[in-house]
Amino acid sequence: MDLKDKITVITGAGSGIGRALAVRFAELGARAVVCTDLNVDNAQETASMIGPAGSAQLLDVADEQAIEQLICDIEQRLGGIDIFVSNAGYGQAGGIDLPTADWHRMMNVHTWSHLAAARALIPGMIKRGGGYLLSTASAAGLLTQIDSGPYAVSKHAAVALAEWLAINYADQGIGVSVLCPQAVRTNILGPAAKRSGKSNSSQASGDGVLEPEFVADACVEAMHEGRFLVLPHPEVATYFQRKASDYDRWLGGMRRLRERLGSRKKAQ
Repeated sequence: MDLKDKITVITGAGSGIGRALAVRFAELGARAVVCTDLNVDNAQETASMIGPAGSAQLLDVADEQAIEQLICDIEQRLGGIDIFVSNAGYGQAGGIDLPTADWHRMMNVHTWSHLAAARALIPGMIKRGGGYLLSTASAAGLLTQIDSGPYAVSKHAAVALAEWLAINYADQGIGVSVLCPQAVRTNILGPAAKRSGKSNSSQASGDGVLEPEFVADACVEAMHEGRFLVLPHPEVATYFQRKASDYDRWLGGMRRLRERLGSRKKAQ
């Protein structure tokens, strides 16, 4: 997928990976980069960094109707959307202790928002000859997130949805990629880890904390090649292979990792 002259939309574009993607899309010649975020001031800041191609809109991706309306408004104003990036997300620790509403909210943001966008976009993309969907999941979507049940489940679902879309719509011109990084220097890491680039008690940061710009470049490269998995941390591919080859052994290793992380937290 070539970015030149394309109409693009990015959710969660107010910071982190979304902002880095917005800037990179503009640098590569996108005709329009619509930056959406729950914090519209942050989205506007990103749009200002881009220049004339950038614009900002408020969007809560947990609201399916808001996604549908956004897409309708953009296509009426700018033309058919060529590339849609479902990037918005957040972190929340906890598991079965969390109320069901918290699990629902994370599924809405991390999975159902991707479905809402695909449902609203794909028919028009097919009529125009094609389009591209890039979704941000996480290494947790291929592996797991020890300290957050809803994060692990919702990110697994995001990967599964992207996989299903790639199987069913590739022959109709729809490209699909899913981003599955470990730790990236974004708001999800928290202020201390973002400043230092380290977090001794974090599962995700064990293989290093990447800059959003590096991750954005990895996404653009994958889109250019039409590659499904975007793994800016190459270690994730190895872990995923180990998981598939011996699931019980992998589960045992994750239990031991949980114990080590817990001991580190107690020592801090």
